[in-house]
Amino acid sequence: MNSKKENYEHGMHVLHQLTDEKGVEMIKGYNDISPEFVDMMVSFGFGEVYSMKVLELKQHTMITITSLISQGAFEQLPFHVRAGLRVGLRPEEIIHIILHCAAYAGFPKAASAMRITKEIFEELGIEVDQAAE
Repeated sequence: MNSKKENYEHGMHVLHQLTDEKGVEMIKGYNDISPEFVDMMVSFGFGEVYSMKVLELKQHTMITITSLISQGAFEQLPFHVRAGLRVGLRPEEIIHIILHCAAYAGFPKAASAMRITKEIFEELGIEVDQAAE
């Protein structure tokens, strides 16, 4: 079992794989109100959960995107869509995650997720390969 410090350090390593420095700074920004929250998020979320070796980062990210859509937690979705792209999810895979969620979480949540994802793709200059769908 790892120490809390080791989990935090490993969590920061994982976080740097998922996001750029801007994303890391966004998470560290919570230190202003609750350093404990940042520690929990980095140590547990990224240092333990995202670090479970049975799944690859790509798979962890797919699960997170699905969970966020199902919960309607759209404020967090842009971070994780970008993270998914960063760890190798193809845009078409993200679209299909959203399509799948429509059946289980509902079309309103899927529509919100699709709008957010479309905005991210446009911002990043990503075109979806319609033939891949």
